[in-house]
Amino acid sequence: MMYPFLQLDDGTEIVHSDMQPDGSVKVYVEKPDPEDCFHHASCFLPAYRWDEINGFTDEEIAHYQTIIESVSHLILEFSKQGGFENASGF
Repeated sequence: MMYPFLQLDDGTEIVHSDMQPDGSVKVYVEKPDPEDCFHHASCFLPAYRWDEINGFTDEEIAHYQTIIESVSHLILEFSKQGGFENASGF
């Protein structure tokens, strides 16, 4: 299951998975593109390991890395609780 987390002004969406038994969480970044339909990439927390990068530049990935690092504590917490909508206290 993937849960919505954040949508940026340029249409980029960031979603995340449930926490896996090994403690990892998949964060998926997707941005609409008029030529390619969508650019996308996956980042696996807590290691910040990027995979399946398609259409994004190194600079864009660095930008998304900064964003994900700044909210990773929330993503990790929400991944244990079924996403933001199911997190108690929010």
